[in-house]
Amino acid sequence: MKIFFATDIHGSEVCWRKFLNAAAFYKADMVVLGGDVTGKAMVPITARAGYWEVTLRGETLRLDSKTELDTVVTQIRNSGFYPAVVSPDELTHLGQSEAAVGERFEHEMISSLDRWLDMADGKLRGGAIPCILNGGNDDIFEIDSVIDASPCVSFAEGKLLDLDGFSLVSMGWTNPTPWHTYREAPEADLAAKIETLAGLVPDMSRAIFNFHAPPYGSGLDEAPALDANLRPMHGGAVMKPVGSTAVRAAIAKHQPMLSVHGHIHESRAIKRLGRTLAINPGSVYGDGVLQGAVLDLDSKKAKVSKYLLVNG
Repeated sequence: MKIFFATDIHGSEVCWRKFLNAAAFYKADMVVLGGDVTGKAMVPITARAGYWEVTLRGETLRLDSKTELDTVVTQIRNSGFYPAVVSPDELTHLGQSEAAVGERFEHEMISSLDRWLDMADGKLRGGAIPCILNGGNDDIFEIDSVIDASPCVSFAEGKLLDLDGFSLVSMGWTNPTPWHTYREAPEADLAAKIETLAGLVPDMSRAIFNFHAPPYGSGLDEAPALDANLRPMHGGAVMKPVGSTAVRAAIAKHQPMLSVHGHIHESRAIKRLGRTLAINPGSVYGDGVLQGAVLDLDSKKAKVSKYLLVNG
């Protein structure tokens, strides 16, 4: 069985399209998106009399035609943001109310996710090619039920999914970050969550851990060291491990066949942790490039027979 695994696309629509196309391109039997599916920000586009106005990268643009509007909307979506067409009055209201911004942001996010799931239905032949999605620490909890309700995509969080005799267990939570994101918990809580999942696995020699946080000190979790103002030290040249000790301990204890991770975009790597093959394919979603891993699983030998990091 061949699996294409990617993660951390953060709302980039061009990366989502590439993820769906990866099934055909790599002749994969299944595609898995590990976490951080959704974007982080909304870009308002003001509808005025006969034209639209938007500020991108500090520059205010006037869009005089629907074609120009559609081009900018696509650019915004491909960058991982959500375009929101508003009236001048709506823009003023958003500027005065954080609650209104949060409500509109969630609306645009869920609407975009619905479109993405419709794309998956078409590209993956109505579920004929299995597609597995999971949340990450940057994803709001409201997306869980939306993905879970999809007829062609499986939501993985907290479940054991059978992959043709291999057992996939998934956790989108991470150890605490400086940004206080949605799915964070102390290491002791992560350890408890992991042990609950591990208890579902009938045979660890055929287990796949899909944990968003990479194992601490593994080489899959190197991120720029930050100063007291959360700025990279020495221009990002100083790196430090920021992964999860609970994930590292669970891999050492249970030795699953395979462990796939994300979260730390800069740490694209493949490592051996005892028997376990551990992978973080990395992410450069902001450039519109999808990084991933192509994994061939040998059912008879219960091993990953081939593995390759890819860009596209």
